[in-house]
Amino acid sequence: MFRNARLKLTGWYLLIIMVISIFFSVIIYETLTAEVKRFARVQRVRIERSLLDANLNYSDTRQMYPPPSIPLFDPDLVNETNRRILIVLIGINTGIFFVAGGLGYLLAGRTLKPIQIMVDEQNRFISDASHELRTPLTALKTSMEVTLRDKKTTLATVKKLIAGSINEVNKLQSLSDGLLQLAQYQKPNHPIRFETLKIGEFVTEAIAKTKILADQKKIVIKKNIAEVQVEGNRYGLTDLFTILLDNAIKYSPLKGTVEITSSQNNGFVFIDIKDTGIGIHEKDLPFIFDRFYRADSARTKDGASGYGLGLSIAKKIVASHKGSVSVKSKINQGSSFTVKLPVKNK
Repeated sequence: MFRNARLKLTGWYLLIIMVISIFFSVIIYETLTAEVKRFARVQRVRIERSLLDANLNYSDTRQMYPPPSIPLFDPDLVNETNRRILIVLIGINTGIFFVAGGLGYLLAGRTLKPIQIMVDEQNRFISDASHELRTPLTALKTSMEVTLRDKKTTLATVKKLIAGSINEVNKLQSLSDGLLQLAQYQKPNHPIRFETLKIGEFVTEAIAKTKILADQKKIVIKKNIAEVQVEGNRYGLTDLFTILLDNAIKYSPLKGTVEITSSQNNGFVFIDIKDTGIGIHEKDLPFIFDRFYRADSARTKDGASGYGLGLSIAKKIVASHKGSVSVKSKINQGSSFTVKLPVKNK
């Protein structure tokens, strides 16, 4: 599809350039041929004047010789000159045609590349979302079909089916919410309302949102945050640290610890979230911010379920704030996520 579009765009570039080139070539040809004719006329006048002056020098002998009949211009010479001008212009336009065609093809490729990347990203998004939606829907359908065909279905079985169905529906809701949130941040001109915030404000809100999960696993969250101001969206930054804290709590053992600290350097604030969890394998580190990416089975155990959307959303939120997020991790030694945000100038 994009190859055909690139060729068509190249054709339009080439057509526009050649129309302009031929238009100016016609003007140049007409101008030069007119100049050739003018030069011939001027030359004739000069020759006639020269001969007339020569005749006047012989006036004392009273022999007046009329000037010889001189053609206005030599038609063969003028035609040859015009022909050479035409050949040169044709050669120039031919060169322009090939050069413009090559450059137009390259320019068309550069013009369409961002569009192609965006379309490919959308196609991958649709494909990934369809795949992830299919799993809980299939589970729902299968369990209902099995129960429907069972003639000895009891009330207890039906209740168990309903409970399982609600669980799958909750997963679907979580997935759809994540997809919608990710889609919002993937919009090229997504409007975001920024305000001056202290980092302690949205970090505290994120801790409050994850407190229930932390209490369930008896995990202690330690906070040591400096009162640094940043320019950002309150809801987006709260979601960012909620995702990172939720991730840290999920993969930490019972009675573990999650530490949140901050430091400042060269106009940026660095906020670290460190856990004492199972860690991430080195081979998985380059991909954990990719959409729907899940690490090895050790990180997909019970109690750590998800669809691999959280960190992808976190990366989009940080990017919208002109910051970055990175991770360091060692197996069985925990992980440390670092968010880098520009400090608000006072």
